[in-house]
Amino acid sequence: MKLFSGPAVAGRKVLITGAARGIGAALARQLHAHGAAVALLGLEPELLAEVARECGDAPWRYCDIGDPAQVERVVRTLASELGGLDVVVANAGVAKQLALIGGDPSVMEETLAVNVLGVYYTLRAAGPHICHPQGYALIVSSLAGVVNLPLAGAYSASKAGVEALGHTLRNEIRHTGAKVGVAYFAELDTDMTTRGFGTAAARAILGRATVSGVAPLGPAIDATERAIARRRRQVVSPWWVAVVLPFRPLAQRVVDAALRRGVAEALEIARTEDAPLTTDQPTRPRRMERPA
Repeated sequence: MKLFSGPAVAGRKVLITGAARGIGAALARQLHAHGAAVALLGLEPELLAEVARECGDAPWRYCDIGDPAQVERVVRTLASELGGLDVVVANAGVAKQLALIGGDPSVMEETLAVNVLGVYYTLRAAGPHICHPQGYALIVSSLAGVVNLPLAGAYSASKAGVEALGHTLRNEIRHTGAKVGVAYFAELDTDMTTRGFGTAAARAILGRATVSGVAPLGPAIDATERAIARRRRQVVSPWWVAVVLPFRPLAQRVVDAALRRGVAEALEIARTEDAPLTTDQPTRPRRMERPA
């Protein structure tokens, strides 16, 4: 049963990145159930194949979104198998805590490679297919890109970058009739929340694993479906995120004041704590150091 009135997603051709689990998998299942044709890409073939079966044997491909040539090839193939694209949901991302001083720089490099460059490569590849009057790109940013917490610097920087890509793309493709939306989610009940930031270091700062408490995934998926149906500029979940967004500076000051204690201890823990990336990534060569 639809929870909203207005344009439906039935008949839309939707490409979803990061579709093996979490937001991507749940969104694919719901859009398929409501009549959309979905195509899936991600890094976990067994999980992708399972989601694809639940979506009427939807087309899917393994894809490292940090590899621009692979993204170009896979998006072209999936668009062809769907018979075109109406929507791309740039959802794939990773998260891992990082102490900016003394932490492992590879965490920052990997996070930016997936969350920023991967989104850029996805939009670059899918853009020609969605640049039509019914086209829509939805870019998954985060409340973390707006209000920044200790140990989340890599993730926050990446999600702020993703937001900037979305606003820029909106202006660049407006003349085609296509629209662009940016999603801002708080801490949802996904692996990204539990694995990426549900750590001993985070608990040392907050007294628990999250700032606002883990919100259920269902309302976020409903809100995302509404955004796709109506090609909305913005989607949030939980609802209160919409109240925070216009007051970013004030929200940051509140967070700064609230998190004065426990940060030094948390940084010491974070520098040695073995916190995994939310999804294991392909091994990429480290950038070569320039000679002095």
